[in-house]
Amino acid sequence: MEKVKFATIGTSKITQNFIDGTKISNKMVHSAIYSRTLAQGEEFSRINGNLPVYTSLDELCNADIDAVYVASPNKFHYEQSKFILEHGKHVICEKSISAQPHQMEELVNIASKNGLIFMEALMFMHLPSRHLLTEALGSIGNIKSVNLNFCQRSSRYDAYCNGELPNIFNPECETGALLDLGVYCVYPALYYFGMPNKIHATSSFLSSGVDGTGSVIMNYGDKLVTLNYSKLCQGMAPSQFVGDNGCVTVDSISTLGGIKLYPLKGEVRNLRDGETKEELMSHEAADFADIIRNLNENKELYELCTKTMIDCAHVMYEIRMQSGLYYPSDKK
Repeated sequence: MEKVKFATIGTSKITQNFIDGTKISNKMVHSAIYSRTLAQGEEFSRINGNLPVYTSLDELCNADIDAVYVASPNKFHYEQSKFILEHGKHVICEKSISAQPHQMEELVNIASKNGLIFMEALMFMHLPSRHLLTEALGSIGNIKSVNLNFCQRSSRYDAYCNGELPNIFNPECETGALLDLGVYCVYPALYYFGMPNKIHATSSFLSSGVDGTGSVIMNYGDKLVTLNYSKLCQGMAPSQFVGDNGCVTVDSISTLGGIKLYPLKGEVRNLRDGETKEELMSHEAADFADIIRNLNENKELYELCTKTMIDCAHVMYEIRMQSGLYYPSDKK
């Protein structure tokens, strides 16, 4: 089957990881690069086979490509994804696509109207190990308590402390702890348990106005799911799912690496180690390509991804409103 020809927007490390992931999946071929800065785009091109570089989205969409991977700063995701979809190309966009649920729904509708695929590049939804975790959770009885943790000290935090304002800590870029890391906690909660009955959320803020740390309790009536995330400190505690017949721990909730089963009676079982970043991203690249090439065979997965993506946007909006985390797009 013919490979999906894709372009990239963004020249960061995560873009390179996605490109390398497509080489592992062997279902997509990198064909073009978009960059707002020509020199930066040309440098990225030299690393990736001297591909054509575009500084105009209009020219990019007229190139011989099928799809675009969008990994620009968050504030550009909505407008760029909308433009690309309206010009007939499939889109896989890095999380978080938008702080506004209605924008997410609009993009899904544009894609559907134009017969295109629109996905959020969130690894969890495409990791084979999520099925392993599902099986493990089924063995620990009625789940009563869940703690999903993702505290990772930003490599840009020192720069912020020294008076700089990196994009990740700039509210104008619509980023921060929730949209960058908290999203990795929200997705598994929704995937395994659905929408909660109630949400209680709070955040601590940096002087720039973005959230540095956040905590959320999602109340499901018969269980509580607690989310803890931060860009300011490096956490070591695993996430855990606690049932009345045992416990499952996950060292990395974002990658589902290090899954262990602790039955109430019996031996501890190590169910899953980790994968490289490129291997992790190869799964979402493979699914994206498969859905483009044969939607009928992959419709169930695509519909699940779409529903979870939209539900996540609504949950994170509620978390933001309760926490007092506002962005420029909230004023529009």
